[in-house]
Amino acid sequence: MANQINLETLALHAGSAPDPTTGALLTPIYQTTTYVQEAVGVDKGYTYSRAGNPTVTALELRLAALEGADFATCFSTGLAATTALFLGLLKGGDRVVVSEAVYGGTVRLLREVLAPFGVAVDFVDTSDEKAFADSLNRGPAKLVFIESPANPTLKLTDIALAAQLSHAADALLVVDNTLLTPALQRPLDLGADIVLHSTTKFIEGHNATTGGVLITRDSALNDRFDYIRKATGAIQSPFDAWLTLQGVKTLPLRMRQHSENALRVAQFLSAHPKIERVIYPGLESFPQYQLTQKQQSTGGALIAFEVAGGTQAGIDLMNSVKLCALAENLGAAETIITHPASMTHSSVPIEQRVSAGITDGLVRLSVGLENPDDLIADLEQALGSNAALAQQA
Repeated sequence: MANQINLETLALHAGSAPDPTTGALLTPIYQTTTYVQEAVGVDKGYTYSRAGNPTVTALELRLAALEGADFATCFSTGLAATTALFLGLLKGGDRVVVSEAVYGGTVRLLREVLAPFGVAVDFVDTSDEKAFADSLNRGPAKLVFIESPANPTLKLTDIALAAQLSHAADALLVVDNTLLTPALQRPLDLGADIVLHSTTKFIEGHNATTGGVLITRDSALNDRFDYIRKATGAIQSPFDAWLTLQGVKTLPLRMRQHSENALRVAQFLSAHPKIERVIYPGLESFPQYQLTQKQQSTGGALIAFEVAGGTQAGIDLMNSVKLCALAENLGAAETIITHPASMTHSSVPIEQRVSAGITDGLVRLSVGLENPDDLIADLEQALGSNAALAQQA
């Protein structure tokens, strides 16, 4: 039934119905830890909110529907979801193949937390078919974990090809779809086994919550994720789930506007004499533009670029913006500008950053819902300030 309904409608209605007691249109916030049982061993589907909560369930049903899936498990943060994924499916001695450019917290988790327990990780350029295949051929891999677009370089991995290579090697394919959301890309339809989101970002979209989700069409995988969540106590709070339910309602509209704004800003930056390089999948100059057209519906909301003059020039720009918020986040209604090398990816070893293309001068811009003319004006004045600072030096 869900596949017959358009995304905009699912974003509003999937997983919820008027409250049977009061008729309330919005799913209630079930702010409770405990559920009274009718008799020993007889309950109404919930026993304790660490294991499950009706507000969280409503969000899970909605997110699964948006990805064209049957199951979703929500967690307290995106990294909690990533942790549950690895704890649930890996053991000491297992190997996981990972895109070399991924969220810094994922790198830290694999290198600093899981590696001491014997989990081997191979970071590889998954956009390079030969390098990808060679990594899988070097030995058994339990999981392949990719981001497409990658954070923060925006390099794409061909998801359909990744699924083919992974499955030929008897590995599950996991796609972190945080940067595009199901409004712009549906990895399960391209052959992925599991989709991960930090719902903190575009899914909720308002800088108000933290959360994460694992989504799959496989009931056995879903059962495993549910069990790990219960065992580790990492369920999302009912209030955060409720806020996320409200944010999801406008997801298709927001992603459309994010993308339109980002394209305008990317075109401005590309034409600016003080900008050395612009990376945006929606530009025809993007090296993987044909792949963008194949597997995602727009270029998305993120832009990466470098200012002429190197690292200090980029830092001067970020210190000079007034409308764009200098912060460690992305995916909010407000535009956020970030220096990955010192902020979101500071824990990534420098050699991996260099190999992945995360230079010290790279600037990441998560384009928000402001009028793009105002964003362009802010960047224009910041670039002017940057030039003035350079002249003073």
